[in-house]
Amino acid sequence: MERLKPVDLPSWPKKQDGVDAFTRFLKTEFSEENIEFWVACEDFKKCKEPQQIILKAKAIYEKFIQNDAPKEVNIDFHTKEVIAKSIAQPTLHSFDTAQSRVYQLMEHDSYKRFLKSETYLHLIEGRPQRPTNLRRRSRSFTYNDFQDVKSDVAIWL
Repeated sequence: MERLKPVDLPSWPKKQDGVDAFTRFLKTEFSEENIEFWVACEDFKKCKEPQQIILKAKAIYEKFIQNDAPKEVNIDFHTKEVIAKSIAQPTLHSFDTAQSRVYQLMEHDSYKRFLKSETYLHLIEGRPQRPTNLRRRSRSFTYNDFQDVKSDVAIWL
């Protein structure tokens, strides 16, 4: 079994190219929230300032963890509850269990399919990726649902 390593997910000469290719593949499977969550957690662990930890933890929770989050990841109820209780005073390890579960899901499920995919073959052969006609999953949100929501983009910069 090919082992996926957290520090070099996926490990190719240009690491970002590998992450980008894996992300493109996950989009075709409608599960890109998994890699986005994993990357957000890695970024979160680099926080130094207490205020930054609080803001990013809240953003991750709202985007990936809370019920009906826009990019809700598939984790168990107990893990969600532990995170929800700790979100008022988050630490750099608040998302470790959830990140590990999402990582295992990717490793044992989508990563194996990725290694057999055209996306992967294009990457290792250095061929440009052909455009795909992705169908997006539909969401039942309207603009009015988000008019009072502040963008969290600045938090990640």
